[in-house]
Amino acid sequence: MTSTLKLILIRGLPGSGKSTLAKKYQMNHYEADMYFVNEQGKYIFDASKLKQAHAWCQYKVGQSLSLGQSAVVSNTFVRLWEIKPYQKMAQKYGAKFEIIECHATYANTHGVPQESIDRMKSRWQSMKY
Repeated sequence: MTSTLKLILIRGLPGSGKSTLAKKYQMNHYEADMYFVNEQGKYIFDASKLKQAHAWCQYKVGQSLSLGQSAVVSNTFVRLWEIKPYQKMAQKYGAKFEIIECHATYANTHGVPQESIDRMKSRWQSMKY
């Protein structure tokens, strides 16, 4: 019996369409930005809590996979090492692992300054296929 459990990562710069694409999948959707949404649904980014946001995202994905529920994660994943914890989770739970890159240009929903996007772009590591 083959597993239908999936873990899909969607990577790209802010405003590239990651979240929009992730919402099209009929599976649990997580992104580190969700950590910064308060009880009233307002997005309040705090750079000092970015590490906790990514830890929360990884925890939620691990929780989903452990329950046999597929997940899609939409984060920038600028550096390839940021993908590794998810790759290990997929292996641990026997999930099919897929990475999708978004390269479109839309208005970014979180108001990330262009200087920050340019900095991410300069640090971008391409996948080796």
